[in-house]
Amino acid sequence: METTPLAERMRPSTLDEIVGQEHLVGPDGIIRKAIAGKILPSMILWGPPGVGKTTMARLLAKELDRPFHTLSAISSGVKDIREVIGKAGGSGLFSRSAVLFIDEIHRFSKAQQDSLLGAVEKGVITLIGATTENPSFEVISALLSRSQVYILKPLTVESLTGLLHRAMQEDPELQKEKIELKETDALMRASGGDARRLLNTFELCVRAARPSGDHGSGDHPILITDALVHEVVQTTAARYDKQGEQHYDIVSAFIKSMRGSDPNAAVYWLARMVEGGEDPLFIARRMLILASEDIGNADPNALLMATTAMQAAKMIGWPESRIVLSQCAVYLACAPKSNASYLAIGEAQQMVKSTGDLPVPIHLRNAPTKLMKDLGHGKDYQYSHDAPGHFSEQEFLPAELSGKAFYKPGDNRREQAFAAYLQQVWGSKYDK
Repeated sequence: METTPLAERMRPSTLDEIVGQEHLVGPDGIIRKAIAGKILPSMILWGPPGVGKTTMARLLAKELDRPFHTLSAISSGVKDIREVIGKAGGSGLFSRSAVLFIDEIHRFSKAQQDSLLGAVEKGVITLIGATTENPSFEVISALLSRSQVYILKPLTVESLTGLLHRAMQEDPELQKEKIELKETDALMRASGGDARRLLNTFELCVRAARPSGDHGSGDHPILITDALVHEVVQTTAARYDKQGEQHYDIVSAFIKSMRGSDPNAAVYWLARMVEGGEDPLFIARRMLILASEDIGNADPNALLMATTAMQAAKMIGWPESRIVLSQCAVYLACAPKSNASYLAIGEAQQMVKSTGDLPVPIHLRNAPTKLMKDLGHGKDYQYSHDAPGHFSEQEFLPAELSGKAFYKPGDNRREQAFAAYLQQVWGSKYDK
């Protein structure tokens, strides 16, 4: 009985068999052109799981007849790296042109990555690192400067479907079966774009659909349907690394959806975080920031809603708090938008940086002692509530900034009311 997983049996044996990465190893691909000239630079292969990073590394070494060694960042340390480097250039398995492949290189510490620098720079080894995370954040700059970064694309539905048909046609075990792909949507969802997961899930479905006692006889047709896939897979865990780049990408999409007044997208990205096991208080904090930054005084209730949602999430816990978070996300998405307060504080901070510590106007200064009063602190300050309409025109900014408007009311009903009031009391001095 075949025990090797289908994904391993179908692993490409030549660069031509790699799918979805034509921009790198296709006839006009940048890496293909390099190896045609017998050049293999150190490189970082960046892409999602199951798109061919490990396979590509092996085949590149094979193409140039280079010794190939692999280390996993999960289980290898500096000692293992030094042993490999020490053998490279010797008379044994390794030579100076050896390829060292490090899977999940983003998991290497700075010290572990540092230990590679000398060998990479001198050409003792050609490093190929694979990562699912943004190398800009996870790989030290010194190593990045000595390597090329190549991005592997997510596999399309067309590419994944092609892999299924190829497996049915070429794999000796599947050739024994009479398989009909009635539906593939559930397979595609279960794979998450991961070719390895797709093929192995497909094989599980084939085995599950065999009539009892029928082991690859091909006497009975096997129908692959969405219902069968759901039965075999049960649930598909969302690919969501709370420490990785996708975490920030999904949060970014969530925030931008609310800012863009799209409640449907906001709830979808919220669901992605919920299914990925995100901390509900992290989600609530992001909404609290958005309520002030992107809605502000266009709807002050948004800040109250977000604050209450965060308190409620603390009180009721998970999973019920997802309902509160959804309610808040929908409210924030549907609220009128204004970033006037956000822009105001940003502009004011820039002014502080450029003008320094300007003195407080003397009439605004505190005067708790007789000496301060004698020095004129607080003199001529006009208490606004003593004036008609609770407003008394006087200067509140340092003299050097007189007339400067940091806050510019947004184009929404509530802040236009603010603008009307400010122009009423300040007249031409307050020019929106």
